[in-house]
Amino acid sequence: MARDYYGILGVDKSASDAEIKKAYRRLARKYHPDVNDTEEAAEKFREVSVAHEVLTDPEKRRIVDMGGDPMEQGGGMPGGFGGGGGFGDIFEAFFGGGGGARGPRSRVQPGNDALLRASITLEEAFAGVKKDITVDTAVVCDHCAGSGSESQSRPVTCGQCHGQGEVQEVQRSFLGNIMTSRPCPACDGFGEIIEDPCTRCSGQGRMKKRRDLVVNVPAGISSGMRIRMAGQGEVGHGGGPAGDLYVEIATRPHAVFEREGDNLHLTVRVPAVDAALGTSATVEDLAGQDLTITVPAGTQPLEQLHLPGQGMPRLRTEGRGDLIAHVEVVVPTALDERTRELLEQLREHRAETATVTREGEEGSGFFSRLKGRFRNR
Repeated sequence: MARDYYGILGVDKSASDAEIKKAYRRLARKYHPDVNDTEEAAEKFREVSVAHEVLTDPEKRRIVDMGGDPMEQGGGMPGGFGGGGGFGDIFEAFFGGGGGARGPRSRVQPGNDALLRASITLEEAFAGVKKDITVDTAVVCDHCAGSGSESQSRPVTCGQCHGQGEVQEVQRSFLGNIMTSRPCPACDGFGEIIEDPCTRCSGQGRMKKRRDLVVNVPAGISSGMRIRMAGQGEVGHGGGPAGDLYVEIATRPHAVFEREGDNLHLTVRVPAVDAALGTSATVEDLAGQDLTITVPAGTQPLEQLHLPGQGMPRLRTEGRGDLIAHVEVVVPTALDERTRELLEQLREHRAETATVTREGEEGSGFFSRLKGRFRNR
């Protein structure tokens, strides 16, 4: 007489797969040998494991519904712990998944994002630029239009897994027979097969292609920032939607300016006489315009001159950073006779001598200013 597999799990004949699995998990937790070590519990665990396997297999359930017993036809109890359900079923009972059928995966998959690095000048970062780039990414196959088929015909159901996308295998072990599932080798887990694969993309529905694109680099962008170009990444398997392309910006070093956030730094070498009397220096800024830097009389070595609003544009906001000129006072070393004579007269007139100062005294703080300079850089 055929066993009442529905009654063993306590479900109706009309129960869905989800209801059957839920009932099995509840009973497996109750009767598993790790929870209940009685002989009666062990027998119950074997029964519910067999019932679960039978009722979650469409062919075996069909035999049950017709009044038969598929386990008698199949030669007895399936494996598991002491003849119970497969290891995957036990894993599913306690962890909520992993052992049940996953079904076929979609042939059309979304594509991956792509990353490209582009180098620009500081002038281009200052003004913004349209940059030509070349990318090698997967695109929709232009021969089969993404279908993967030479004739663009629809795939057919896989004859090995019957559209399930996976096949089951029974392996004998010291624990009993263990049933495992793996992707179908005939269809790679898709559950369907392209009978006439495209000769250009081999059924992938996509192919590698070099493309020329233009990326809009905004003014004020910094090294390391990425620009997102939606839908310009890799096309997915089966002609699936493309991912995004990210362009990472790297700014090349500049001969005059050094960037720090939105500020620009440069060094002005000022002769000692000009530092004492005051002078000016002219530099071409990043826009190609002449910019005058005024050096006030009495400017000291390592002093910083700030020019507000002469730095980099602030990204996506109004205004610009500052330009900071670091003064380097140049003391002459090779003196002609006339220069030495004039300096001797100046020294005699000033009547100044070298002294050692202490922190807090007027003119002190050289090392503090020096450390501050490098900290600001």
